[in-house]
Amino acid sequence: MTTGIEDFDADMLWEEFHQVVNMTSEELRAYLLADASGEESFPPEADLGMDELGRGVLHVLSKRKGDLTKEDLETMRQVVDLVETLGDRTDDESRRLQLSVGHDPLRAA
Repeated sequence: MTTGIEDFDADMLWEEFHQVVNMTSEELRAYLLADASGEESFPPEADLGMDELGRGVLHVLSKRKGDLTKEDLETMRQVVDLVETLGDRTDDESRRLQLSVGHDPLRAA
């Protein structure tokens, strides 16, 4: 991680990220695998069909705050921004997009 004001920003981002990501890593992985399988079957390598940002969220969820990289912080920022942009929209497309990054807009806070 970084020092000074950047640490404060990273701490705030960590908190925001964990507020918007309201699915467990197991729930997110299951959703991503099911989504990647489509109507056909699972691809030869399960991760290949997964949403890239969703894989990044799984990666961040497996880490401690002190182990975050700049790439992790960028992933976290993208997720927070996406969820804030979509707001409380629950149409199918918006919900699928939010689910792919670990946020279920229909789940109670």
